[in-house]
Amino acid sequence: MEFPAWFRNQIQHRLEYVSAQIERDPALSPYRAEEEEAFEALFSTADKALCPEFMEWEDKHHYRRGLENERLYLQGVRDGAQLIISLILDPHSSDSDEATAEAGMKTSAESEKEAE
Repeated sequence: MEFPAWFRNQIQHRLEYVSAQIERDPALSPYRAEEEEAFEALFSTADKALCPEFMEWEDKHHYRRGLENERLYLQGVRDGAQLIISLILDPHSSDSDEATAEAGMKTSAESEKEAE
């Protein structure tokens, strides 16, 4: 099943918005700072591939990215559930009803702000 272009566009914009929010999330700041510190420590040694600083940075980098991906996934689940609920509860919805999908996306953004 092919989704309409406007729907794919809305999903892409939502993904970009949520990704930007997660990247600026203050709860992840300590992890970013730890990762940056570990990365900078890499340049103080000659053999970067074998040094423990590289492994430490790599661990911190993957951990932070994992946290970001987890938040992105959970927000996607919430957005999907909100979209389904909006479509089910709207008796006038149709395959070409762009306003319904946009309202569902706006409602999801508003519910995200309330959750914070």
